[in-house]
Amino acid sequence: MYGMRGAGMKASAAALGAALLVAGCSSGGGGDKAKDAGAQITQQPKDSDPFWVNPDGNAARQVASYAKSGKDSDAEQIRKIAEQPTGEWIGPENPEQEAQGFTEAADKAGRTALLVLYDIPHRDCGQYSQGGAADGNAYRAWIDGVAAGIGNRAAMVILEPDAVLHLVDGCTQAQFQEERYSLLNYAITKLKSLGSTKVYLDAGNAGWGHPDQIFQPLQRAGVAQADGFSVNVSNFYSTKDSIAYGKQLSAKVGNKHFVIDTSRNGNGPYTAGKADENWCNPPGRKLGESPTTKTADPLVDAYLWVKRPGESDGTCKGGPQAGNWWPTYALKLAEGSPS
Repeated sequence: MYGMRGAGMKASAAALGAALLVAGCSSGGGGDKAKDAGAQITQQPKDSDPFWVNPDGNAARQVASYAKSGKDSDAEQIRKIAEQPTGEWIGPENPEQEAQGFTEAADKAGRTALLVLYDIPHRDCGQYSQGGAADGNAYRAWIDGVAAGIGNRAAMVILEPDAVLHLVDGCTQAQFQEERYSLLNYAITKLKSLGSTKVYLDAGNAGWGHPDQIFQPLQRAGVAQADGFSVNVSNFYSTKDSIAYGKQLSAKVGNKHFVIDTSRNGNGPYTAGKADENWCNPPGRKLGESPTTKTADPLVDAYLWVKRPGESDGTCKGGPQAGNWWPTYALKLAEGSPS
């Protein structure tokens, strides 16, 4: 319904961040190839897509696996995902180490790291991606760790998908709401104190309601101090509809800019299933516009793949746990999508 579920909070994230940090993993600048077990993942042109492509992500590993097995056609389909920059979801256990690993690797490649922070207490209202920090103090310490890991390196941060939306729709219980506003303000202030970090506070999607319902909560959460807001994270609404929603909302919050998650919106939203589960691993979807800073509207700073295509939304429709890689679903997203 809200399109978040599927945060990608995997234990392997810490190991990956650590590996990147220790190995000084670089995918090369200016389109140089970096070998990843045969996948040979490249960076996108920096002028149109300045975000870092992780050469060791799930999709890259799947490309290498398919190629090794002689499944060349499948490998080329998954390459459509592997060669695009996607969000790195910072895990709960080692935020400083992960943030440092990802931003150092991006910096060495001459690119900007795209990080997603999703650890707010009482996250996801007990659904597929439930969890988050134990309390406010733990969350502030986690944010401090992320900030320390980023340092002065370039990063774009998508802050707490659904956190404000769930304040609006009543999903977050009343006794936790005041703290949540305070924590979001803290996170924005802390991250914006860094030298080269842009912060976009999540603001829902085109299908949940009307901008009139969320603009004041966004203001209360500190959007004025952020670089802008994000829309359509982990959801499927068209880029056209997302721009319209974002522009309506922007007009109510000081003409703030925004970014759109286009990772899986190529066919728009799924409407044939149960309305309250159409966000969860819907069939028949495809990849959307490739990540870029060259967008259709001056208020839209970027199209991004915040949700990593091919990672499950949750244990629905035969999917694995939220955030786990699901190669059969990844193939279906890629098939029929332009290369």
